[in-house]
Amino acid sequence: MTEINRRKFLTYVGTGAAALTVASTGLGGLAPKVEAKGRDAANNLFGFNKKVSGLTFKPIEPSDADDVILPKGYKYEVVAAYGDVINKNDDTFGFNSDFTQYFPINGSNNHGLLWVNHEYSSDIFVQGKPDSNGKYSAKQIEQMLYVQGGSIIEVKGDRKGGWKMVSDSTIARRVSGLTPFTLTGPASSLAKEVKGTFANCSGGKTLWNTVLSAEENYEDTCEAANLDERHYGWIVEVDPFDPDFQVRKHTALGRFHHENAAMGLTNDGRIAVYMGDDVKDACVYKYISHGKYEKSAGRENSKLLEVGTLYVANMKKGQWVAMTLENVREAIKGNAELEAKYHTQADVLVYADEASKIIGGTPTDRPEDVEISPFDQTIFIAHTNNDKHGNFHGHITRFIEDNNNLGSLTFDFEIFAAGGKQSGFSAPDNLTFDSQANLWTVTDISSSSLNKGIHKHFKNNGLFVIPTVAYKNVKEEEVGEAYQFASGPVDAEMTGPCFTPDETTLFLAIQHPGEGTKDANNPTSMWPHRKGDTMPRPGVIAITGF
Repeated sequence: MTEINRRKFLTYVGTGAAALTVASTGLGGLAPKVEAKGRDAANNLFGFNKKVSGLTFKPIEPSDADDVILPKGYKYEVVAAYGDVINKNDDTFGFNSDFTQYFPINGSNNHGLLWVNHEYSSDIFVQGKPDSNGKYSAKQIEQMLYVQGGSIIEVKGDRKGGWKMVSDSTIARRVSGLTPFTLTGPASSLAKEVKGTFANCSGGKTLWNTVLSAEENYEDTCEAANLDERHYGWIVEVDPFDPDFQVRKHTALGRFHHENAAMGLTNDGRIAVYMGDDVKDACVYKYISHGKYEKSAGRENSKLLEVGTLYVANMKKGQWVAMTLENVREAIKGNAELEAKYHTQADVLVYADEASKIIGGTPTDRPEDVEISPFDQTIFIAHTNNDKHGNFHGHITRFIEDNNNLGSLTFDFEIFAAGGKQSGFSAPDNLTFDSQANLWTVTDISSSSLNKGIHKHFKNNGLFVIPTVAYKNVKEEEVGEAYQFASGPVDAEMTGPCFTPDETTLFLAIQHPGEGTKDANNPTSMWPHRKGDTMPRPGVIAITGF
C-alpha cells in the first residue's frame, strides 16, 4: 500500500468513501513523476520566458471583504466591466464574465486580444423583471441575449504593470445571443442557421489559435426567448482576429451542459478534446478526431472537430466508451420508447447526456473544468460538489491515460485533492497551470451558501494554487496542498484564470458580485467600487506583481 501522510489521508476522507477506496489502492502512486528536464521542455513548448513559482507568495487568509484581496506585493486593475464601451461601434462589455483567453498581437506579452465569456443575465441589474404572466418584452429579450455570449476586447499593458482596455478599438467586437451561427457535424441538419450563443461558461483554445466557448445552462434563456433548446448546449468556435470567420457550433462534440473544452494531441497526431458536463450526476467526455492535425493547415484544422468519435468515461472499468449509434441501440434493445428516440448519430449527440449513461458512462459530482497537464498529459477534473451524495466540498480528480496517450481508450484515476476544512478550499471550478506545474483553481461556492453553515470557514470564494509535482521550492509532501492567493468580492465567484505567455499578468474574471441582492437600491456588493457606479458590475481584472 502506498504511504500517505496524515494531511493526504484527511484530504481523501474529505471527499468520501470512494476517495478513501482510491487511497487504499495506492492510485496516488500512478501519477507519472515529472523530471526537471520535462518541465523545461514544457516551458519551451509554452514559450514561457519568466518562470513563476506559485509558492513565492505568502498565502492570504480567507476574507469576507467586498473586494479582491491579494498577497502583499500584488495588485489588480479592472480592465473591463459590464456596460463599458469596447470599440468604435459603441458595443458594450457583456454581463457575468467567465472564461478568459489572451491572444497576443504580434507575439506581444502586453498587447493582445482578450476573449471573455458572458454566462447569464440578471432581472435585477440588466433587463428587468418579467410581467405578471412571467413574460419578457421583445426589448428585454434582446437585452438578455446581447449581454451573453462573448466579448473580444483589445488590451494593453505598460512597463509599470498597468493594464487598460482600448475602448475605441477597431478590432474589438461582440459575439452574442444575437449573432448568427452555423452548425457543423452529424447534427448540422437541425438548422441551416441558429440564433446566437449564450450561457457561455468556460472554454479552451485550439491549436490553430481560435477560441472554443462552452454553452452550459441554456434552458432559462431558451424559454424566455422561445428558442429551440436543441440549438444550444454545444461547443462554439470563434476566431478573435477574423470577423469574417464563420462562427460555428460543433455538434460532433455532443450537446450537454458544457463547462469547458481542453484540447491536446494524441500520440499519433489526432485532436483530443476533454469536456465536463456541469450537472450533478453527470459524465466526463473525450472527443477524438478521425483526421490528424497539420500545423501548416491553420484554421482548416477546424474540420477535425466535425468528424470524429465522442467517448464517455466509465470510471469503474477505466474505459472510454464510444458514443456511437450502434452502442446506444444495442444498450436499449427491447425498450420501445428509447428505440423510437435514437435513430441516427445526430440523435445520440443531441441527447448526449442521456445517451452517455445508457451505454455505461459514470455519473459524477458536477464535472466542471477539465484541463490537460502540459507536463505529463494527465487530466485534471474539477468535481465541484454534489450534495445529493454528501460531497459538499468537491474534489479534483486526475485521470492517467494508459501510455500517457490522449488517444488511449483505457485509463486509471486518483483523487488528487479534496475540498473541505482540512484543505482550506471548497467547490473547485476553473483550472489552469503555470510553468512550474502549479495548478491554479478558483472556487464556486454558491451565493446561497457563502459564509454560512459548513461553508462559513471559507468566507468568500477565492483562487488557490496547488503544486502538482515536487521541485526545488516544493517538497513531495506539499504536492496536493492548497495555498490561497486571492479572495473575491461579496457574493462573487472568480472565474477564467489566464496568464499572459510570460506569466507576468494573470487575467481573472469576477462574476456575479452582489448576486444575493433582492432590492436594486440596496445591493449586497458594490464592486468594483468605481466612481459613478450605482450597481455592482461583473468584469475582468489584471493581476500583476509576479
